[in-house]
Amino acid sequence: MSAIRFTEDSGPERRGGHSRVAEAEAPAVGTDPVQIDPTDIAGRFEDEKPGRVLTGPIALALTAATLAISLLALWQVFRPLAQGSKYYLIFFLAGVLPLVFLVYPADLRPPRRLRELFAGRASSASAPDATGSGGSRPTGSGGSGPSRVDWLLAAAALAGCLYPVLPIALAGGGGGYDAFLDRQGLLVGMDVAMGSVLLLLLLEGCRRTTGWILPAVCLVFLGYGYYGGLLPQTWAVAHAGLDFGQLVDAFYNSDSGFYGTPLDVAATYIVLFTIYGAVLDLSGAGRFFVNLSAAAFRRSRTAAGRTAVASGFLLGTVSGSGAATTVSIGAVTWPILRRAGYPAERAGGMLAAAGVGAILSPPTLGAAAFIIAEYLGVSYLQVLGWAVVPTVLYYLGIVLSVEIDARRSGVRAASLAAGSAWRLLARSGYHFASLFAIVGLLAVGLSATRAVVLATVLAIVLSFLDRSHRLTPTRLVAALSNGVRGVLAVTVVCAAAGVITATTTKTGLGPQAAALLVGAASAVSSEPAVVLALTALLAAVALSLLGLAVPVTASFVIGWVIIGPALLDLGVSAPAAAMFVFYFAVLSEVSPPTALAAVAAAAVTGGRLVPTMWHTLRYALPAYLIPLAFVITPTGLGLLGIGGPRRILVAAVVTALGVAVLAVAAGGWLPGVGAAGAPERVIGGAAGLTLLWLQPVPVAIGAVLAGVMAVGVFIRRGSAGPSGGTRAGSPA
Repeated sequence: MSAIRFTEDSGPERRGGHSRVAEAEAPAVGTDPVQIDPTDIAGRFEDEKPGRVLTGPIALALTAATLAISLLALWQVFRPLAQGSKYYLIFFLAGVLPLVFLVYPADLRPPRRLRELFAGRASSASAPDATGSGGSRPTGSGGSGPSRVDWLLAAAALAGCLYPVLPIALAGGGGGYDAFLDRQGLLVGMDVAMGSVLLLLLLEGCRRTTGWILPAVCLVFLGYGYYGGLLPQTWAVAHAGLDFGQLVDAFYNSDSGFYGTPLDVAATYIVLFTIYGAVLDLSGAGRFFVNLSAAAFRRSRTAAGRTAVASGFLLGTVSGSGAATTVSIGAVTWPILRRAGYPAERAGGMLAAAGVGAILSPPTLGAAAFIIAEYLGVSYLQVLGWAVVPTVLYYLGIVLSVEIDARRSGVRAASLAAGSAWRLLARSGYHFASLFAIVGLLAVGLSATRAVVLATVLAIVLSFLDRSHRLTPTRLVAALSNGVRGVLAVTVVCAAAGVITATTTKTGLGPQAAALLVGAASAVSSEPAVVLALTALLAAVALSLLGLAVPVTASFVIGWVIIGPALLDLGVSAPAAAMFVFYFAVLSEVSPPTALAAVAAAAVTGGRLVPTMWHTLRYALPAYLIPLAFVITPTGLGLLGIGGPRRILVAAVVTALGVAVLAVAAGGWLPGVGAAGAPERVIGGAAGLTLLWLQPVPVAIGAVLAGVMAVGVFIRRGSAGPSGGTRAGSPA
């Protein structure tokens, strides 16, 4: 019997819309359990803020509203509204936006990240203060319930969203959906007024759910659209200028504004996958995944580290969130890691890297992956196929780092009180069935929306195999409600992203910014390969900085419309460019100085914040380098499964060697041999980077350098005498 115990949350009142994978207690391995609330910590360090915990009639009304939205989303899959997808998006946003003002409090304090960063309190976030004004929020943030202002804003949001389908004439506007579409480019005063109201409410909704930065970015784009005509026309980013009515028309009554691709993705894909995740959550899949990870590695010397990594990968199918997955696996595995002798900072880095890797891993990638499918006009199955090899290489790098750390730092074997993995699979392996069903249904040509709905039905049916987690009608309603509540914030972000995409489309900013980026690289060299490599590096830096400020979905949208054209102009294929932007948008969660997943991990382990961030970077290093590999060389497309079996095999094998060499260089230990000194580590780093340039000459040079590094380690071991393979207390 497994010693890992979970308390599943079956109620509809979730914090901040995140599904609670598990409130995990520590395994019975001789240590005290970690006294934390995983959901509370995840909420504090996620892109989204915590929401209110509502009770009484308001909670019932919220459940009814979210249930209605979920049923509408499910109905749309099999019986699309005759008026088209935009008509559906209007009603979906009309259902979601008012709820944002009821669920998320105004919270007009300065941004939490700034308070914690400059006050130096992030590393002590695991000790909540009594008032909730510092590094933590008390459970039930804003728990006093919606204020009168919140109700007024919710009513205004409902009116602003439903105005385009208003069936009666009103001050020259209204007149129904067809009449509204006919006024595209010719909006009347009432149209502009209602569009302005919706614009302001979306910005306020973004501020409530994700903070101040994204609304500020939207305002910058709005200002650029309005005042760009005043810029000197010799500037590359100057344009003819747009008046306010033209901007509102682009936002409110075009296919690139509020009701553009990002919102379409949120309302058709993300909401269904979020409901699916909530169903898996309540059916006990989270507990099974962690138990299986512990059982699979219970006899391994590095069982603690391997369990943390495997749990992160599997739990990502339920959570779909970097910080939430990090905290969930940390609550369970940190006591084991601590008993095994992992320093808090090293363990925190491992947890954060494993948690963020879940967003990069099939079969349920992050929300931006669905936007990729829509932008490129491909199936979601193709996007999953592009992610397979990079995912394997990413986790290969983490696993190698775990093995190296175990030997370099003298990590002890920790016994896990877990039963047989085969027995666990026989008893609860049905939790994998719905995941396999998604891939199988996609493979036979079913759309992603229908595939996930059928997989959700399968998960519901299979839940009755476990008496304690069967989805009775009450629990099923809770799952549907939780699924919709989990998509509130991302829906508002996707709608607000229409400000960015519409402004970029109307002003032509994308090609102009791309020309500037390529021009900066061309100023260094005229060699095409060098220009492409420098452009990719500049793009990676720009995307990393952008991701520090805005959520992953918005970061991808901005990156695609600004940086995507630069890569495409240099001959990079659309799949490679899109996946490049996607990876660096996601990696913002482990990029200093914010590194939300690393901060959340430090809150769990109590480790120092900056060292935890650097350890996270070391573990996540392959995820930073692999996207560069599939952008700068044609052979790199093999990493996305493009170009035939030979190219795929060569790219995968060479890149795997590069990842392994880099893991040795970063960890300072060659498994089976011994410690690597500074010279060997420098040579190994050069070898790994050279191998990632997937061309014959660089690969040959990298292989030679890797051999030199290995020989150097052998010589060092011989001069130092036989080692026992581990050195307890060796410096990191």
